[in-house]
Amino acid sequence: MQYKRILLKLSGEALMGNRQYGIDPERLQEYAQDIKQITEMGVQVAIVIGGGNIFRGVSGASRGMDRVQGDHMGMLATVINGLALQSALEDEDVPTRLQSAIKINEVAEPFIRRKAVRHLEKGRVVIFGGGTGNPYFTTDSAAVLRAIEIEADVILKGTRVDGIYTSDPEKDDSATKFDFISFDDVLKKGLKVMDTTAFTLSQENELPIIVFDMNTRGNLLKVVSGENIGTKVNL
Repeated sequence: MQYKRILLKLSGEALMGNRQYGIDPERLQEYAQDIKQITEMGVQVAIVIGGGNIFRGVSGASRGMDRVQGDHMGMLATVINGLALQSALEDEDVPTRLQSAIKINEVAEPFIRRKAVRHLEKGRVVIFGGGTGNPYFTTDSAAVLRAIEIEADVILKGTRVDGIYTSDPEKDDSATKFDFISFDDVLKKGLKVMDTTAFTLSQENELPIIVFDMNTRGNLLKVVSGENIGTKVNL
């Protein structure tokens, strides 16, 4: 395996499948099976998942809701998604722990770095819910922060497109894909990989990011095996 310990970042929208909102059980099962495949190869897996399929704080704030209140609702949405993914993984006999950045002890462990690392060392998948626990920070920022804290080898950003392009490939037929690109070039070209706070934090800590299509079965295994899938962002 190319990577021993990974942080997998999934968007909440990815869990919708073809639905307009909520969680698609079939998509959830596919993700759980793909994650199981790499844990069986000895890869230590931590996961941060967004909450956009349930509630997005920025969207609520744009319609007059208090931003802090909206962000707290978004944090709870990530915990709901974490519970759903935990259930799907355990259905596949993958031992999983959900840790939350906000206290919700009846349904999730509090985030404790040493405990998270110990779970990973024992072969358990660890899902980090609740974002960073603070408003105004996205789940991208949470993913980078947790990856640094657990000393992950790489952040794998699973999306519905197969990498980073010169422009939006869903809107521009002439868009071309990068196989490799530096942090500096991403910033110079104004490409959207993560929000600026998260991206800068990853750059400062020399933590590579791979953007790939999570919805193609087997891609996750290919990425952790070192195959040239998606786009790798490095120094």
